[in-house]
Amino acid sequence: MPSLPDDRDPRLLLVVDAPSLLHRNHHARLETGLRDRGGRPAWALHGMLRQILEAIDRFAPDAVVFGLDDRTASVRAEGYPAYKAGRAEKHPLLVEQLERAAAMLDALGLRTVTPAGLEADDVSASAATWAERHGWHCVIITSDRDSFAHISPSTRVLRLINGGIGGSPLLDPVRLHTMYGVAAEHYLEYAALRGDASDNLPGVPGIGPKTAALLLNEMGSMRAVWADVEHCAGVNLVATLDSLGEENGTPRMGATMLKRLTADGARERFEFNVEIMTGRDDVDLGLTPDLPGTPGLLPLHPDVVSRVVGYLGVPSTTDLALRVLTEPPGSQNHP
Repeated sequence: MPSLPDDRDPRLLLVVDAPSLLHRNHHARLETGLRDRGGRPAWALHGMLRQILEAIDRFAPDAVVFGLDDRTASVRAEGYPAYKAGRAEKHPLLVEQLERAAAMLDALGLRTVTPAGLEADDVSASAATWAERHGWHCVIITSDRDSFAHISPSTRVLRLINGGIGGSPLLDPVRLHTMYGVAAEHYLEYAALRGDASDNLPGVPGIGPKTAALLLNEMGSMRAVWADVEHCAGVNLVATLDSLGEENGTPRMGATMLKRLTADGARERFEFNVEIMTGRDDVDLGLTPDLPGTPGLLPLHPDVVSRVVGYLGVPSTTDLALRVLTEPPGSQNHP
Protein backbone atom coordinates (compact mmCIF):
# COMPACT_ATOMS: atom_id res chain seq x y z
CA MET A 1 0.00 0.00 0.00
CA PRO A 2 1.51 3.39 -0.94
CA SER A 3 2.48 5.72 1.89
CA LEU A 4 0.27 8.67 2.72
CA PRO A 5 1.30 12.18 1.67
CA ASP A 6 2.92 14.21 4.45
CA ASP A 7 0.15 16.84 4.46
CA ARG A 8 -2.60 14.34 5.34
CA ASP A 9 -3.55 12.99 8.71
CA PRO A 10 -3.50 9.18 9.14
CA ARG A 11 -6.62 7.68 7.65
CA LEU A 12 -9.30 6.45 10.00
CA LEU A 13 -11.39 3.28 9.93
CA LEU A 14 -14.66 3.35 11.87
CA VAL A 15 -15.83 -0.12 12.88
CA VAL A 16 -19.34 -0.71 14.19
CA ASP A 17 -20.52 -3.64 16.30
CA ALA A 18 -23.91 -3.56 14.59
CA PRO A 19 -25.73 -6.22 16.69
CA SER A 20 -24.87 -4.52 19.98
CA LEU A 21 -26.13 -1.17 18.70
CA LEU A 22 -29.28 -2.69 17.24
CA HIS A 23 -30.06 -4.43 20.52
CA ARG A 24 -29.52 -1.24 22.47
CA ASN A 25 -31.63 0.87 20.14
CA HIS A 26 -34.41 -1.71 20.00
CA HIS A 27 -34.92 -1.50 23.75
CA ALA A 28 -34.43 2.27 23.87
CA ARG A 29 -36.75 3.10 20.97
CA LEU A 30 -39.35 0.30 20.96
CA GLU A 31 -42.05 2.63 22.25
CA THR A 32 -41.64 4.96 19.25
CA GLY A 33 -43.04 2.27 16.96
CA LEU A 34 -41.17 3.84 14.01
CA ARG A 35 -41.81 2.13 10.68
CA ASP A 36 -40.24 2.78 7.31
CA ARG A 37 -42.17 3.86 4.22
CA GLY A 38 -42.93 0.21 3.50
CA GLY A 39 -44.57 -0.25 6.90
CA ARG A 40 -41.83 -2.41 8.37
CA PRO A 41 -40.46 -1.89 11.93
CA ALA A 42 -37.45 0.42 11.77
CA TRP A 43 -36.81 1.89 15.22
CA ALA A 44 -33.66 -0.16 15.91
CA LEU A 45 -32.30 0.38 12.39
CA HIS A 46 -32.98 4.09 12.55
CA GLY A 47 -31.49 4.43 16.04
CA MET A 48 -28.30 2.62 15.04
CA LEU A 49 -27.94 4.62 11.83
CA ARG A 50 -28.56 7.91 13.62
CA GLN A 51 -25.85 7.15 16.16
CA ILE A 52 -23.39 6.14 13.47
CA LEU A 53 -24.09 9.34 11.55
CA GLU A 54 -23.31 11.27 14.71
CA ALA A 55 -20.10 9.27 15.10
CA ILE A 56 -19.09 9.94 11.49
CA ASP A 57 -19.77 13.63 12.09
CA ARG A 58 -17.49 13.48 15.15
CA PHE A 59 -14.62 11.39 13.81
CA ALA A 60 -14.73 12.08 10.03
CA PRO A 61 -13.54 8.57 9.05
CA ASP A 62 -12.28 7.52 5.63
CA ALA A 63 -14.08 4.18 5.73
CA VAL A 64 -16.87 2.55 7.73
CA VAL A 65 -17.26 -1.21 8.31
CA PHE A 66 -20.17 -2.87 10.13
CA GLY A 67 -19.55 -6.21 11.78
CA LEU A 68 -22.50 -8.62 12.02
CA ASP A 69 -22.93 -12.00 13.72
CA ASP A 70 -23.44 -15.16 11.71
CA ARG A 71 -26.93 -15.99 12.93
CA THR A 72 -26.90 -19.49 11.39
CA ALA A 73 -23.76 -21.00 12.94
CA SER A 74 -21.29 -20.41 15.77
CA VAL A 75 -17.82 -21.90 16.03
CA ARG A 76 -17.72 -20.99 19.73
CA ALA A 77 -21.08 -22.61 20.49
CA GLU A 78 -20.01 -25.76 18.64
CA GLY A 79 -17.04 -26.09 20.99
CA TYR A 80 -18.92 -24.89 24.07
CA PRO A 81 -22.69 -25.53 23.80
CA ALA A 82 -23.34 -23.46 26.95
CA TYR A 83 -21.90 -20.35 25.26
CA LYS A 84 -24.26 -17.40 25.89
CA ALA A 85 -26.80 -19.77 27.44
CA GLY A 86 -29.33 -18.05 29.66
CA ARG A 87 -29.77 -14.95 27.53
CA ALA A 88 -33.34 -13.86 27.02
CA GLU A 89 -34.93 -14.74 23.69
CA LYS A 90 -34.76 -11.88 21.18
CA HIS A 91 -37.93 -9.96 20.41
CA PRO A 92 -39.25 -11.06 16.97
CA LEU A 93 -39.29 -7.47 15.70
CA LEU A 94 -35.65 -7.04 16.76
CA VAL A 95 -34.77 -10.24 14.89
CA GLU A 96 -36.46 -8.86 11.78
CA GLN A 97 -34.39 -5.69 11.95
CA LEU A 98 -31.18 -7.64 12.62
CA GLU A 99 -31.85 -9.61 9.47
CA ARG A 100 -32.48 -6.47 7.39
CA ALA A 101 -29.52 -4.46 8.66
CA ALA A 102 -26.95 -5.69 6.14
CA ALA A 103 -29.21 -5.03 3.15
CA MET A 104 -29.87 -1.44 4.25
CA LEU A 105 -26.20 -0.68 4.94
CA ASP A 106 -25.02 -2.35 1.74
CA ALA A 107 -27.57 -0.37 -0.27
CA LEU A 108 -26.23 2.80 1.30
CA GLY A 109 -22.71 1.98 0.12
CA LEU A 110 -21.21 1.13 3.49
CA ARG A 111 -19.38 -2.14 4.10
CA THR A 112 -20.90 -5.01 6.08
CA VAL A 113 -19.01 -8.15 7.08
CA THR A 114 -20.72 -11.30 8.39
CA PRO A 115 -17.93 -13.85 8.97
CA ALA A 116 -18.97 -17.48 8.69
CA GLY A 117 -19.43 -19.03 12.13
CA LEU A 118 -18.11 -15.92 13.84
CA GLU A 119 -19.31 -12.69 15.43
CA ALA A 120 -19.13 -8.93 15.09
CA ASP A 121 -16.30 -8.82 17.62
CA ASP A 122 -14.17 -10.91 15.26
CA VAL A 123 -14.70 -8.20 12.65
CA SER A 124 -13.61 -5.59 15.21
CA ALA A 125 -10.49 -7.59 16.06
CA SER A 126 -9.65 -7.98 12.38
CA ALA A 127 -10.26 -4.28 11.74
CA ALA A 128 -7.87 -3.29 14.53
CA THR A 129 -5.22 -5.56 13.02
CA TRP A 130 -5.91 -4.28 9.50
CA ALA A 131 -5.62 -0.66 10.60
CA GLU A 132 -2.31 -1.21 12.36
CA ARG A 133 -0.91 -3.11 9.39
CA HIS A 134 -1.93 -0.40 6.92
CA GLY A 135 -0.91 2.61 9.00
CA TRP A 136 -4.48 3.71 9.70
CA HIS A 137 -6.13 4.64 12.97
CA CYS A 138 -9.23 2.75 14.11
CA VAL A 139 -12.25 3.53 16.28
CA ILE A 140 -14.54 0.68 17.31
CA ILE A 141 -18.10 1.57 18.33
CA THR A 142 -19.85 -0.94 20.57
CA SER A 143 -21.93 -1.22 23.71
CA ASP A 144 -20.02 -4.33 24.85
CA ARG A 145 -16.71 -4.74 26.67
CA ASP A 146 -15.34 -7.47 24.38
CA SER A 147 -13.61 -4.96 22.11
CA PHE A 148 -11.52 -3.56 24.98
CA ALA A 149 -9.05 -6.33 24.19
CA HIS A 150 -8.35 -4.61 20.85
CA ILE A 151 -7.34 -1.24 22.32
CA SER A 152 -3.84 -0.19 21.30
CA PRO A 153 -1.90 2.94 20.32
CA SER A 154 -3.70 2.82 16.95
CA THR A 155 -7.16 1.62 18.07
CA ARG A 156 -9.64 3.24 20.45
CA VAL A 157 -13.06 2.02 21.54
CA LEU A 158 -16.13 4.20 21.93
CA ARG A 159 -18.29 2.27 24.38
CA LEU A 160 -21.84 3.40 23.78
CA ILE A 161 -23.72 4.01 27.01
CA ASN A 162 -26.75 6.03 28.03
CA GLY A 163 -25.21 9.36 27.04
CA GLY A 164 -25.17 8.42 23.35
CA ILE A 165 -22.24 9.18 21.05
CA GLY A 166 -21.37 12.48 22.69
CA GLY A 167 -21.63 11.21 26.26
CA SER A 168 -19.90 7.84 25.86
CA PRO A 169 -16.29 7.18 26.93
CA LEU A 170 -13.64 6.95 24.23
CA LEU A 171 -11.11 4.49 25.57
CA ASP A 172 -7.44 4.47 24.69
CA PRO A 173 -4.72 2.54 26.59
CA VAL A 174 -4.33 5.28 29.24
CA ARG A 175 -8.04 5.65 29.93
CA LEU A 176 -8.59 1.88 29.96
CA HIS A 177 -5.89 1.55 32.63
CA THR A 178 -7.47 4.35 34.64
CA MET A 179 -10.89 2.70 34.54
CA TYR A 180 -9.93 -0.96 35.04
CA GLY A 181 -6.44 -0.83 36.50
CA VAL A 182 -5.01 -3.04 33.78
CA ALA A 183 -2.81 -2.43 30.74
CA ALA A 184 -4.55 -2.70 27.37
CA GLU A 185 -2.29 -5.53 26.23
CA HIS A 186 -3.38 -7.59 29.25
CA TYR A 187 -7.09 -6.87 29.12
CA LEU A 188 -7.86 -10.26 27.56
CA GLU A 189 -6.08 -12.04 30.44
CA TYR A 190 -7.93 -9.82 32.90
CA ALA A 191 -11.27 -10.72 31.30
CA ALA A 192 -10.40 -14.43 31.27
CA LEU A 193 -9.61 -14.37 34.98
CA ARG A 194 -12.74 -12.38 35.81
CA GLY A 195 -15.07 -14.28 33.47
CA ASP A 196 -18.05 -12.93 31.55
CA ALA A 197 -21.51 -13.75 32.86
CA SER A 198 -23.20 -12.41 29.71
CA ASP A 199 -21.45 -15.10 27.66
CA ASN A 200 -21.89 -17.72 30.40
CA LEU A 201 -18.15 -17.91 30.99
CA PRO A 202 -17.33 -18.30 34.70
CA GLY A 203 -14.07 -16.78 35.89
CA VAL A 204 -11.35 -18.41 37.97
CA PRO A 205 -12.98 -19.08 41.37
CA GLY A 206 -11.98 -16.55 44.01
CA ILE A 207 -10.52 -14.02 41.55
CA GLY A 208 -12.65 -10.98 40.83
CA PRO A 209 -11.94 -7.82 38.82
CA LYS A 210 -9.85 -6.05 41.49
CA THR A 211 -7.81 -9.14 42.28
CA ALA A 212 -7.24 -9.88 38.60
CA ALA A 213 -5.99 -6.35 37.93
CA LEU A 214 -3.69 -6.45 40.96
CA LEU A 215 -2.25 -9.81 39.91
CA LEU A 216 -1.48 -8.63 36.38
CA ASN A 217 -0.04 -5.30 37.50
CA GLU A 218 2.31 -6.93 39.99
CA MET A 219 3.35 -9.96 37.93
CA GLY A 220 3.26 -8.41 34.44
CA SER A 221 1.36 -11.18 32.68
CA MET A 222 -0.26 -14.54 33.28
CA ARG A 223 2.57 -16.14 31.35
CA ALA A 224 4.89 -14.94 34.11
CA VAL A 225 2.46 -16.18 36.75
CA TRP A 226 2.20 -19.68 35.31
CA ALA A 227 5.98 -19.87 34.77
CA ASP A 228 6.56 -19.01 38.41
CA VAL A 229 3.99 -21.59 39.52
CA GLU A 230 5.50 -24.31 37.32
CA HIS A 231 9.19 -23.69 37.95
CA CYS A 232 9.35 -21.99 41.36
CA ALA A 233 6.23 -23.33 43.10
CA GLY A 234 4.86 -19.77 43.13
CA VAL A 235 7.56 -18.43 45.46
CA ASN A 236 7.97 -15.16 43.56
CA LEU A 237 4.20 -14.68 43.31
CA VAL A 238 3.74 -15.09 47.05
CA ALA A 239 6.69 -12.83 47.89
CA THR A 240 5.54 -10.10 45.49
CA LEU A 241 1.96 -9.98 46.75
CA ASP A 242 2.96 -10.22 50.40
CA SER A 243 5.46 -7.40 49.93
CA LEU A 244 2.72 -5.27 48.36
CA GLY A 245 0.49 -5.96 51.36
CA GLU A 246 3.21 -4.86 53.75
CA GLU A 247 3.77 -1.65 51.80
CA ASN A 248 0.06 -0.83 51.74
CA GLY A 249 -0.74 -2.00 55.24
CA THR A 250 -3.15 -4.62 53.93
CA PRO A 251 -3.35 -8.34 54.71
CA ARG A 252 -0.82 -10.65 53.09
CA MET A 253 -2.55 -12.48 50.25
CA GLY A 254 0.22 -14.30 48.41
CA ALA A 255 -0.54 -17.78 49.75
CA THR A 256 -4.28 -17.33 49.21
CA MET A 257 -3.74 -16.22 45.61
CA LEU A 258 -1.43 -19.14 44.94
CA LYS A 259 -3.97 -21.57 46.36
CA ARG A 260 -6.70 -20.19 44.09
CA LEU A 261 -4.53 -20.31 40.99
CA THR A 262 -3.39 -23.88 41.64
CA ALA A 263 -6.82 -25.24 42.55
CA ASP A 264 -8.15 -28.03 40.35
CA GLY A 265 -9.39 -26.63 37.05
CA ALA A 266 -8.26 -23.03 37.68
CA ARG A 267 -5.66 -22.85 34.93
CA GLU A 268 -7.88 -24.82 32.56
CA ARG A 269 -10.72 -22.35 33.18
CA PHE A 270 -8.42 -19.40 32.47
CA GLU A 271 -7.02 -20.90 29.27
CA PHE A 272 -10.48 -21.94 28.07
CA ASN A 273 -11.77 -18.40 28.59
CA VAL A 274 -8.82 -16.96 26.69
CA GLU A 275 -9.54 -19.28 23.78
CA ILE A 276 -13.25 -18.40 23.65
CA MET A 277 -12.73 -14.67 24.22
CA THR A 278 -9.94 -14.15 21.71
CA GLY A 279 -11.22 -12.31 18.65
CA ARG A 280 -10.20 -13.64 15.26
CA ASP A 281 -7.96 -11.13 13.53
CA ASP A 282 -7.90 -12.70 10.07
CA VAL A 283 -11.41 -11.91 8.82
CA ASP A 284 -11.31 -10.43 5.31
CA LEU A 285 -12.84 -6.96 5.54
CA GLY A 286 -13.01 -6.56 1.79
CA LEU A 287 -11.58 -3.04 2.00
CA THR A 288 -9.81 -1.66 -1.07
CA PRO A 289 -8.87 1.88 -0.02
CA ASP A 290 -7.02 2.63 -3.26
CA LEU A 291 -10.15 2.06 -5.34
CA PRO A 292 -12.51 5.03 -4.89
CA GLY A 293 -16.18 4.19 -4.84
CA THR A 294 -15.82 0.70 -3.39
CA PRO A 295 -18.13 -0.23 -0.47
CA GLY A 296 -17.20 1.27 2.85
CA LEU A 297 -15.25 4.24 1.55
CA LEU A 298 -16.48 7.77 2.12
CA PRO A 299 -17.87 9.99 0.70
CA LEU A 300 -21.05 8.37 -0.63
CA HIS A 301 -23.25 9.45 -3.54
CA PRO A 302 -25.93 11.99 -2.48
CA ASP A 303 -28.69 10.38 -4.55
CA VAL A 304 -28.10 6.99 -2.94
CA VAL A 305 -27.96 8.49 0.55
CA SER A 306 -31.19 10.43 -0.03
CA ARG A 307 -33.03 7.37 -1.34
CA VAL A 308 -31.90 4.81 1.26
CA VAL A 309 -31.99 6.96 4.39
CA GLY A 310 -35.11 8.74 3.18
CA TYR A 311 -36.93 5.39 3.12
CA LEU A 312 -36.80 5.39 6.91
CA GLY A 313 -39.11 8.39 6.84
CA VAL A 314 -37.23 10.68 9.24
CA PRO A 315 -36.31 13.91 7.37
CA SER A 316 -33.88 15.17 10.04
CA THR A 317 -31.87 11.94 9.77
CA THR A 318 -31.83 12.19 5.97
CA ASP A 319 -30.51 15.74 6.25
CA LEU A 320 -27.80 14.65 8.67
CA ALA A 321 -26.84 11.73 6.42
CA LEU A 322 -26.53 13.97 3.38
CA ARG A 323 -24.26 16.30 5.31
CA VAL A 324 -21.89 13.78 6.87
CA LEU A 325 -21.84 10.95 4.31
CA THR A 326 -21.25 13.03 1.20
CA GLU A 327 -18.39 15.21 2.46
CA PRO A 328 -14.69 14.30 2.10
CA PRO A 329 -13.27 12.51 5.18
CA GLY A 330 -11.07 14.32 7.68
CA SER A 331 -7.78 12.97 6.31
CA GLN A 332 -8.45 14.79 3.04
CA ASN A 333 -8.73 18.19 4.72
CA HIS A 334 -5.43 19.83 3.97
CA PRO A 335 -4.12 22.63 6.17
